[in-house]
Amino acid sequence: MRVLYLGDIVGRSGRDAAIARLPELRERLKADFTVVNGENAAGGFGITPAICEDLFAAGTDVIVTGNHVFDNRDIMPHFQRENRLLRPANYPDGAPGRGIGIYDAPGGRRVAVVQVMGRIFMDPMDCPFRAADEALKPYPLGRAVQFTLVDVHAEATSEKMAMGHYLDGRASMVVGTHTHAPTADNQILPGGTGYMSDIGMCGDYNSVIGMQKDEPVRRFIHKTPGNRFAPADGEGTVCGVWVESDDATGLAKRIEPVRVGPRLQETLPEVA
Repeated sequence: MRVLYLGDIVGRSGRDAAIARLPELRERLKADFTVVNGENAAGGFGITPAICEDLFAAGTDVIVTGNHVFDNRDIMPHFQRENRLLRPANYPDGAPGRGIGIYDAPGGRRVAVVQVMGRIFMDPMDCPFRAADEALKPYPLGRAVQFTLVDVHAEATSEKMAMGHYLDGRASMVVGTHTHAPTADNQILPGGTGYMSDIGMCGDYNSVIGMQKDEPVRRFIHKTPGNRFAPADGEGTVCGVWVESDDATGLAKRIEPVRVGPRLQETLPEVA
C-alpha cells in the first residue's frame, strides 16, 4: 500500500497549496490513502468544518490535528458527525472526538490512523505511549489492518524517536509533526517501521514556522507580549512523507520525503 501524509497546514497559504497540489500528488505518487494534518489550517490556529470539507473534496481521506485542535470551538460538535477527523488519543476522557480511526482502502484493505501528542514542552496530557498501546492493541498489523500510520505531535525529537522505536514492528509508519520543519532522518527502523522525526508544514517558509516574521522576532528580542501571530501569506510549499508498505506484513518497504514549492529544495519519490 502507498500512503501520503502532508504535514501541518498553516493558514490560507498552506491550505491553498495543499488543496491545489493534492490531486496531482495522489496521482503521481499512486497513493492509495492520504492523510493531512489540519490543526493550523484556520488562520494558523485550529480548523473549521468548512475547511475540513475543502480538504476532503481535494482528496484527503483523514484529517489529524494536534494541540490547537479546539482553538475554533465550532469544530467541537463536528467530531461527533465526522469520523474522518481525529484528535490526539491521549487527550483526557470526555474530550470531543477520538484518537484512532479504521478506514477502508482500495482492494479491501484497511488502514489504522492514530495520533498521540507528546508531553515534553507541551500541555499536560495522558501518557502517549500507553495511549498508543491501547489504540493499536485491537488492530494488529498485517492481520486486522494492512497499514498503520501513527502521528506523534510533539516538540521533542527525542520523544518522537522513542515512540518510533517503541512501536517498531507494530506500525507501518511513525512520523512526527508540530515543529513545522522537515527533518532529513527518514528511515526504516530495524523492525520494519518507517520513521521520520518531522514531516514539515504546508505553508509559507519565508516565515517563523509559518507565521509572519516581525512579531515572533520582536518577542524573542524584547520578551514582551504584543500582537497576535498571523500566518505568513506568501506562496506555500507542500511538505510531507510517502510510505510504501508490504501488504502481507504491513511493514514499510520505502519511506521518502515529499517537498513541492518555491522555498525548499523539491523532492518527490520515483514511483513506477
